[in-house]
Amino acid sequence: MTDNLRGSLWMLLAMAGFAVEDAFFKAATGAGAVTPGTGTLLFGLLALGVSALVSTMRGQPLWHPAYLQHRLLIRTGFEIMGRLFFALSLAFNTLSTTSAILQAAPLFVMLGAGVILSERIGPRRWFAMALGLVGVLLILRPTPEAFSPTTIFAVLGMLGFAGRDLATRTSPPEVHASQLNLLGFATVAFAGIVLIMFEPGLPSLPTVQGAALISGTALAGVIGYGALTAAMRTGEVSVVTPFRYFRLIVALGIGVAIFGERPDALTLAGAALVVGSGLYTLLRDARRRSAS
Repeated sequence: MTDNLRGSLWMLLAMAGFAVEDAFFKAATGAGAVTPGTGTLLFGLLALGVSALVSTMRGQPLWHPAYLQHRLLIRTGFEIMGRLFFALSLAFNTLSTTSAILQAAPLFVMLGAGVILSERIGPRRWFAMALGLVGVLLILRPTPEAFSPTTIFAVLGMLGFAGRDLATRTSPPEVHASQLNLLGFATVAFAGIVLIMFEPGLPSLPTVQGAALISGTALAGVIGYGALTAAMRTGEVSVVTPFRYFRLIVALGIGVAIFGERPDALTLAGAALVVGSGLYTLLRDARRRSAS
C-alpha cells in the first residue's frame, strides 16, 4: 500500500469522524438534552482530556510558550468564532445545510491566501471560487421568502474555520500537531463558556442522554483530528485533500437516515457546485505542481 493510498484512507476516516461528531452534537442539542453552550463546553473538556492523555503518552509537553504568540492568538480567535457559530448552526439548522456551507471553507482559504499571503491565483481558480460562492447562495437562498436567518450561523462558522486554516499556514513550526490539537480543543471549551454566558437562565447539567451523546461527540472528534493529522503526514497534500469532501456525503446520508432531512434540489445543486469547484481547484493545483 502506497503512502498516498494510506493517507487517503486516513482522510476518509477523518471526514467520517467529523461527520459523526456533528451528528452526535446535533442530536444532543436538537433534542434539548443539552444546550449548545453546555454541549460545546463538555465536548471541549472531554476531547481536551483525551488529547492530553494521548500527548502525554507520546512525550509531548502540554504547554508551549508559542501559544501566546500573536500568530497563534489570531488562529485561536478564528477557532473560537468557528466553534461558536458552527455549534449554533448545528443546533438550529439541518445537518445537511450546515455541512454543505462548511465545504466552502477551502475556497475562502484560497481567497485569503491570494489577498493576505500574496499567493498567485490564476483566473481559472478565481472563476472556480466564484462558482463555489454561487453554490453557497443556492443553499442560503437570500430572498425574503426563502431565507432563514439561522443559516447566517453556518456562514459565520465557515468563515471562522477558514480563518483558522489560513492562520495555521503561518503558525510557528516548532509547535507540534498534537499541541495544535490541544489548543484547538481548549478553544472549543472556551467557546462553550462564551455561549453559556448568552443563554437564558442558569446553566444546567445535561440529561443522561445528553451526556452520552456529548461523550460520543468528543470521541468522534478526537478520532477525526487524529486521523486528519495522520492523513496530512502520510500522503501528499494535493492527493489527500480532495477527500475532505467525503464529509458532506456522510453528513447528507446521516441527515436523511437519522434526522429525516430531505435536502431539496437547490440545496443539492448548491452542494454540488461547492464541492465541484473545490475539487477543480485542488486538482488544478496538483497538476500545476507536477508540471513545475
